[in-house]
Amino acid sequence: MTEQELEKQLQTGSFSAVYFFYGEEPFLVERAGRRVMEKAVDPAMKDFNLNIYYGADCKGTEILDTSQTLPMFAERRVVVVRQADKLPAATQEGLLPYLANPCPETCLLFLAAKPDLRRKFFSELKKQPGTLEFKKLYDNKLGPFINAEAAVHGKKIDGAGAEMLGFMVGNNLQELVSQIEKAALYVGSRPVIGVEDVKAIVSQSKSFTAFELARFMGEKNLAKALATLQAMLQNGEEAVMILGALASHFRRIWRIRELLDQKMPPADIGKQLKIHQFFLGEQVTQAKKYPVTELEALFERLYRGDVGVKTGSSAATVLQGLVYDACAGTVAGMAR
Repeated sequence: MTEQELEKQLQTGSFSAVYFFYGEEPFLVERAGRRVMEKAVDPAMKDFNLNIYYGADCKGTEILDTSQTLPMFAERRVVVVRQADKLPAATQEGLLPYLANPCPETCLLFLAAKPDLRRKFFSELKKQPGTLEFKKLYDNKLGPFINAEAAVHGKKIDGAGAEMLGFMVGNNLQELVSQIEKAALYVGSRPVIGVEDVKAIVSQSKSFTAFELARFMGEKNLAKALATLQAMLQNGEEAVMILGALASHFRRIWRIRELLDQKMPPADIGKQLKIHQFFLGEQVTQAKKYPVTELEALFERLYRGDVGVKTGSSAATVLQGLVYDACAGTVAGMAR
């Protein structure tokens, strides 16, 4: 099943008898489950026809008995098993016969993060027509997701705005959805969310200050980079998050630098790396300030910094030293 096929079922009311939603994107798994519950159960009858169990805390007989109980004053009953990957082996075995002959008046929904698909129960469950896997959305897949979420609110988002939002928030889908909703409200009747709208919405967020720190470091603007870092530390922002944002930014700068060294024109770099022209100029300028030797040393420092803060080193000392050496051009000499 695809997400489009699921949405068609929800709109037409032609529900599957068994659903299995799983994968590395818990936000999407949970959201799909909520959509089924909202559409398949009459809100007025929810207390009678919606039953929710948790894998580690329920018995197979409970799930079976409820699934085989006719709905009360409604077309169907919905039975939800959250954390289905934690179902005991005996419970899994007991549910197998039901999968072969599910009750047509019941919609049985399994939600799981990391099910062991080698086990017979999950192998059989995966064969159900209502199976949908939500794979991890990596950075290069965020654009379509952001555009689709904007469309849910009747808006379009321009390329620069989508790119900035994707960089600042990353693949935290719950936060992305929240920021897109805010942006849609912020623009009011305007049909398009622009980059300035995104800036206005997230300018006070932790992700925006991380974005600013990465930009100032890319420009080798030591004074502004240190001031931004100091503000972030005073606000209690986590060093690991800061290091992750810097790694994401400089990974792109490194790729740009390599292409520049191959004499590729900036316009072609933008096309190959899918960088919006709004950001291309400043990022090319940053890449020119960092030879590959400095970038190699910077990533070694980022790795060492990540290990350091996770093993008790002072976050302020690690980050301030990193920012100073990167902006002063001494990072290569200090990497070892």
